[in-house]
Parts: sequence; structure tokens; C-alpha cells
Amino acid sequence: MAASSRAQVLDLYRAMLRESKRFSAYNYRTYAVRRIRDAFRENKNVKDPVEIQTLMNKAKRDLEIIRRQA
Repeated sequence: MAASSRAQVLDLYRAMLRESKRFSAYNYRTYAVRRIRDAFRENKNVKDPVEIQTLMNKAKRDLEIIRRQA
């Protein structure tokens, strides 16, 4: 993974964790944090740039959902 792509993924990861911590309900908050961490760990060994871009697009959509609901 290119350095800039890695930085973008880390920024997205941090943003998702930050936004998910804004949920007022404890159960939603802990579920969101756990799910985000699991998803990123599951895909940490992906090398294909096309698949990485697809996963990043999905994560960006998920981040917008989190922002609307938090």
C-alpha cells in the first residue's frame, strides 16, 4: 500500500472511531467501535489497490451514516 493510501486509511479509521464515540447510548457506542476495529483488522492484509479503494468507499459511506446517527 502506498504511503498516501495508508495515511488516508488511518485518517478514515480515526474519523470513524471518533464519530462512533459520539453515540449517547453505551450499547450502540461499544458495538460501533468494536465493529469498526474488527472490520479494519479483517482487511489489514489486502494488497489489491482496486479492492482497497472499494473498501475505502464503503467505509466513507459508513462514516456518513455514523455522522447522521450520532
